Amino acid sequence: MDISIIVPLYNEAESLPHLAEWIDRVMREHGLSYEVLMVDDGSKDASWQVIEDLHAKNPAYRGIKFRRNYGKSAALNTGFAAAQGDVVITMDADLQDSPDEVPELRRMIVEEGYDLVSGWKKVRYDSKLAKNIPSKFFNATTRHLSGIKLHDFNCGLKAYRRDVVKSIEVYGEMHRYIPVIAKWAGFSNIGEKVVQHRKREFGVTKFGMNRFLNGYLDLMSIMFMSKFGKQPMHFFGAIGSLSFLFGFISLVVVIALRLCGRIALTNSVWFYLSMLFLVMGTMLFLAGFIGELVCRNSSTRNHYLIEKEL
Repeated sequence: MDISIIVPLYNEAESLPHLAEWIDRVMREHGLSYEVLMVDDGSKDASWQVIEDLHAKNPAYRGIKFRRNYGKSAALNTGFAAAQGDVVITMDADLQDSPDEVPELRRMIVEEGYDLVSGWKKVRYDSKLAKNIPSKFFNATTRHLSGIKLHDFNCGLKAYRRDVVKSIEVYGEMHRYIPVIAKWAGFSNIGEKVVQHRKREFGVTKFGMNRFLNGYLDLMSIMFMSKFGKQPMHFFGAIGSLSFLFGFISLVVVIALRLCGRIALTNSVWFYLSMLFLVMGTMLFLAGFIGELVCRNSSTRNHYLIEKEL
């Protein structure tokens, strides 16, 4: 199968028939074999009934329905596990992503050898204050911290080689950082393509302003896990050791000054600061030690992705 198209959705009953008709036309024009995996993230409208109707008319349409709303990351991760195509495309169900972009995205994967190609909505029709300006700031921060030169990390329209989606796990709200997760897993050939952004025709957006705060928290989590996920002692132990060393030296100096009669021990702020750094250093070191114990007893402690074997 040439392409698997994964469409996560929540309350998009009105847009699904139009999206399906558009996808079918593009696939026929380019002679591509395909499947469309529509993952219903606990919709409250008639979305699932529409998916059932589409499947009855065309078996290439497959549906997965969650019992409740888990979020976009859960929908994508489930779709990745079920995908069978050589190239996997993700797109939103709200008709703001154009299926006309799919053939070129596939070509970049197949012919140019990219592991992942991310769409860049260079011209947007969203609210500038609520979405555009925060998105630019968010993308600039992610680009700086991750070293991945993409303009739009959160674009729903992306293309992947099949082994990429089979090798990564997306959870929580980590869908914003799939390029970062892919790079962390060893798939570093990441490209970008300018794609068309269209105005929403039906329904309303499902994402609020809280996604930006959550996004930064998730970014910190991703960056920490990529560097210290399997060796937490390298992070906590290093900071804890520095804190303990600073506290110990400060305490020795304070005690020496007290013995010389220069200061009163209990009236010196440096005495209390020294004790604070000693306690903090010990606690951080113990946190790293406990983290190491958790990692060593984790079922994924020796889970490493192997590209080739002889």
